[in-house]
Formats: sequence, C-alpha cells, structure tokens
Amino acid sequence: MNQTLTTIFALAVACVTGTAQAQAVQGDAKAGAAKVAMCIGCHGIEGYQASFPEVHKVPKISGQGAAYMAAALQAYQKGERKHPTMRSISDSLTEQDIADVAAYYATHVKTGSAAAPAKPTREPSVQVAELLKRGACVSCHGDNFSKPIDASYPKIAGQHSDYLYVALKSYTIDKNPQVGRSNGVMAGIAKQFNHQELKALAGYIGSLDGELQTVPQSKFR
Repeated sequence: MNQTLTTIFALAVACVTGTAQAQAVQGDAKAGAAKVAMCIGCHGIEGYQASFPEVHKVPKISGQGAAYMAAALQAYQKGERKHPTMRSISDSLTEQDIADVAAYYATHVKTGSAAAPAKPTREPSVQVAELLKRGACVSCHGDNFSKPIDASYPKIAGQHSDYLYVALKSYTIDKNPQVGRSNGVMAGIAKQFNHQELKALAGYIGSLDGELQTVPQSKFR
C-alpha cells in the first residue's frame, strides 16, 4: 500500500472512530451553560494569552463543532493531548458534562453572526499554497477550512495564528510528559514541515474569515 492510500485509510478509520466517540452521549446546551465556569476564565476573555508551553492566545471555541469539542476534551482526559491545565479540567468532567459543554459552545455565538464564506477571503501565497497542497489540509478541514469532512475534526479558519502554530508543533513532539499530541494522522502531516513552514500555514489559516469567536460571558448573557 503506497503512502497516499495509507493516509486515506488512516483518515477513514479516524473519521469513523472519532464520530462514534463524540456521538456516544447527547449534549444539552442549556445544561452546559451551567458547567462552563472553568472555561470562561480563559476562553471568555478576548485576547487572553496562555504561557504554556509558550506564550500564545488561547483558542477561540465559541462556534466550534460540538463533536470536535467533545473529542478534544476526551483526548485531554486520556493523555493523548498533553497539557497539565486542560488535563486537570477535563478530568473533572463526566462524559455527560463533556457532551453538554461541547453542545453549549457550538451554539455560543454572537447574535447575527454569519456563516463562514464558502471560499477563503484571501488567496494564499505561492509558498503557502504549496504547503497546503502538501499537507492536504482542505481534505479534512473542508471548504474554507470551516466545513470539516467529519464532525470530530475542527473548524480552523480564523483561529488565532499563534495558537495554531503551537498546536501544529505539538503533533511533532514525542516522548515529552508535559507537551505533545498523539494523533497519527496529524503527526504524519505536521512532521513534513519545519517550524517556519508551520508558522506560514498557521498565519494564512488564521487570517481567514471563519465562524470561531471569543464571546465574553458578560456580553452574551
């Protein structure tokens, strides 16, 4: 089996597995609203920056897909995503809590928010276009990087570029007890690139118009 077929097979398996796990419990957005106290201190402040593993803005999660949010929290619980703070928070959540929080953030958007455009609002440079092609990014994250082919994959258009860069680098880190993400598909993709190339990818994708937001709690309620 050649490398392309191997990658496609891995994507298909990951797609089925991720969806099955994310849909195991039905989430309740109203119940989730009462369970996000630990989330809003970071994700509910515009421009808030984390300092681990390096200084970067915390990700926008309002408007993110519920199945992806659930899958990410489950990965922190299992240690597949290594981050001491997120591991501690996820460990405090039951399966139902995760489903409810995920459902809440999927609907947690500002009134009148528009859907992401069907196509990117700006064209990539020649260099970035080649990197996107090499990584086959659109094949998973979909049109304008906002329509993932599977619900357990994230929307990434408009995400903070510095966060995207740190996240991409984390897939290239092995055997570190505090930092790294163990995802076979993303590791294989990210390890194709050097840090400068990962930063270029993150910069372009983060510059696009998307559906992800940071919604301050006081303004939403």
